[in-house]
Amino acid sequence: MEVQERILDTAFNMFRQYGTRSITMDDIANRMGISKKTLYAHFADKSDLVLNVMSRHLALIEEQCIASRNDSADAIGELFLVIKMLEDKFRNMNPVVMMDLQKFHSKAFQLFEQHKNVFMVSTIRENLERGIREGLYRPDLDVEILSAFRAASSLFCFQPELFPMNGYDMTKVQRVLLEHFLYGVATLKGYKQIEQYKTKDNQ
Repeated sequence: MEVQERILDTAFNMFRQYGTRSITMDDIANRMGISKKTLYAHFADKSDLVLNVMSRHLALIEEQCIASRNDSADAIGELFLVIKMLEDKFRNMNPVVMMDLQKFHSKAFQLFEQHKNVFMVSTIRENLERGIREGLYRPDLDVEILSAFRAASSLFCFQPELFPMNGYDMTKVQRVLLEHFLYGVATLKGYKQIEQYKTKDNQ
């Protein structure tokens, strides 16, 4: 299992930086200093490896999102914890990754789509409902529409036609879009809370 974990970590870091299309099983084996035979003893082929990398990565994100909810004092604090986690995950990530998944690894892309449409949407919905209960978000929000919108907009940074990689930092795009969303749903009490979290982050 230790070798398998190392393979998944190495493959994830290489895919994140270069995309999946340009990385071969040879590249991964060479980076790790192992034989391709060892690689294929754990994964049937490259598509199987990509699928397992995606499954593990999404499971970690979901686990950390749940931890952020449990560790936060309020709904806005929860989102600031999530954005810090995503900044770490997306740092140095090449947006071509998502296009590669869609074109060449349909099972892995379907797994991501399920994560977006089920986990992300429900997590955002729960956060909005929590914020309304806490008086931080406006009570007149259409929670269903905004949950779907926020899930979709969180992926804008993967669209190079909108944010070319040589002109934008993905982590900054994520933070700006989240703050824009938060200010749009916040009450006056929520606005003040956002400012407090931003001040704390900048210290």
